[in-house]
Amino acid sequence: MEAAASRGAAFSRYGSSEPKKVYIYGALDLGPTILNRAFGLTWDLSGWLLTPFMAKFGPEIVGKMRARVMKNLTTTFASHYKAKVGLEQMLTREAVSEYNARRTGEKYLVVPNG
Repeated sequence: MEAAASRGAAFSRYGSSEPKKVYIYGALDLGPTILNRAFGLTWDLSGWLLTPFMAKFGPEIVGKMRARVMKNLTTTFASHYKAKVGLEQMLTREAVSEYNARRTGEKYLVVPNG
């Protein structure tokens, strides 16, 4: 990103003056966030959560967003699960060690009456 932003610009030891913004979304990896300073000094780093983001828009817009999600629940917004498990099964030692591993692409759907 920094190489593309610096192309054709005069050299600066501080990198390009093109603003860059990095968002941390989710928390599958609970380790420290390590930043390589090779991207210059004109940047922002922040977190992003859906609920505070939606609160900025008000109930009418959020209602439209929810309606769109519901309309496309089996296509655009479809979820895929590693397994569907009942509440009792979720409390077993084996299940806890599986879903607590926080692996990408391995979501579990809890079926309360399953």
